[in-house]
This record gives sequence, structure tokens and C-alpha cells, in this order.
Amino acid sequence: MLAAMHSLLEHPALRGQVIPLTVEAYHTLGEMGFIEEKSELIHGFILAKMPKSPRHRTICQRLVDALRAAAGLEVSVWQEQPITCHDSELEPDVAVVRGTLADFAAKHPATAALVIEVSISTLERDLEKAAIYAGAGVEEYWIIRPDEHAADIYTLPGPDGYSAVRRVELADTLTPAVLPSLVIRMAELLA
Repeated sequence: MLAAMHSLLEHPALRGQVIPLTVEAYHTLGEMGFIEEKSELIHGFILAKMPKSPRHRTICQRLVDALRAAAGLEVSVWQEQPITCHDSELEPDVAVVRGTLADFAAKHPATAALVIEVSISTLERDLEKAAIYAGAGVEEYWIIRPDEHAADIYTLPGPDGYSAVRRVELADTLTPAVLPSLVIRMAELLA
């Protein structure tokens, strides 16, 4: 069925007839049990989340542990939790959000200081998310690319995307702007 839907979406005339969901409709359908738990809303369309490999899980856990150890009371470190954007509700692998858990008891955050995606089999999707995160004002977006032994760091968000992107290689370190005392060695992260 998925292959049939994919082939339908290849036709521009049919693709234009697909009706996207609003974030509010996505929430309502989710509360009613009609949305799979392992999904994300991207530009108004529900996409199933990809299964996580042991390598993906390990890299994410290393990032979460390092970020939580460096985080103060003014930020929270989240793993696979929603960020509600204009026409999307994404669940990044890791996010550093300004505020406490109590600050988001009634609604999901609409932005973050840092969002990280570990891209093993999801590069195309993670690149698409860059524009969404920039539009939501996410200050810094990292795409960790384990197979390339590198990371792409996106900064300076705006309505048209991020205006700065730099590549971090295996011999380099990562330092999030929101936690400037934290230094993550790429070689150790990807070991």
C-alpha cells in the first residue's frame, strides 16, 4: 500500500490533490487514537518515524548524557519529544529547550535552542526539517552524519532557512551555543 501511495504522489496533478492536516487536527486525531504513536507531522503530512538502529540509539544517548550533564536549570534536554511548528510537529532525536518541564505542561514548545538529528537512514527527511526548524526559530540545528564521520551545523535561522552551515569532521569538536562550556569530541561520539 505504501508503494502505491508513493507512486501516486509522484504525479504532480495528484500530489496537488492531497489534503494536508493542520497541527490542531493532528493533535485531535492523535488524542482520538487515529494517529500512530511513531509518527511526525511534516509540512502537514503524517510520516511514520524510521526504526532506530543500535548505532543511532547509542549516538543519541551519548548526546543526551553529555547535554544533560552540562545543562543548568534554565534549559531542558529532551529525547524524541514534540516541537510544534507552523505546519509540522517534529520529534527530534535530541533537543535543548529553554525552560523547565513545568513550562511545557500544557503545550509543546514551539522552538528550541538546539535540535539534533542523527541521520543514518533519514538524511533527505532531516534536510527537509532544516527549513522547518529555521522557520520556528531553532537557534542551532545539527545533523550528525555517522556514515560520513561528520556533522553539519546550521545557525542563523530565518524565514528562508539557515544562513550559515558548517561541516564538523571526525577530528573536530562540537560545542552548542546554548551550552558553551560543553565540548563533544566527534571521534568519541561516533566511536
